[in-house]
Amino acid sequence: MTINEMNIGDSRSMAKTVTETDVYLFAGISGDFNPAHVNEEESSKTMFKGRIAHGILSAGFISAVLAMQIPGPGTIYLGQELKFTKPVRFGDTITATCTVTELNIEKNIAKLDTICTNQQGDVVIKGVATVMPPK
Repeated sequence: MTINEMNIGDSRSMAKTVTETDVYLFAGISGDFNPAHVNEEESSKTMFKGRIAHGILSAGFISAVLAMQIPGPGTIYLGQELKFTKPVRFGDTITATCTVTELNIEKNIAKLDTICTNQQGDVVIKGVATVMPPK
């Protein structure tokens, strides 16, 4: 959708269950083999008491909503503020929701609140995305 088709308050979501395979594939792609993600023995000694998914893996679900739903294909991702508020564990179903909060029609730039929640409704990530919708 173009900026002229967007309205303040428009919102879209997607959900994905995070698997062990997702975490290992992300580790291989990103090069982030932090024991918190890939080593059960070491991660059990941390404050999380076990392996957790990479925060930026779940943040990628925000990118999927922006790229595929709102504004959708052709969107240019200009920036993202993120705050990781709770860990994501293997088997958690994460719902990413993006809601339009600002539209600058002259500059073709939109801002969206971004939030990811787990299956209990706990916020695991919150932030703000800045995008350029397709023309």
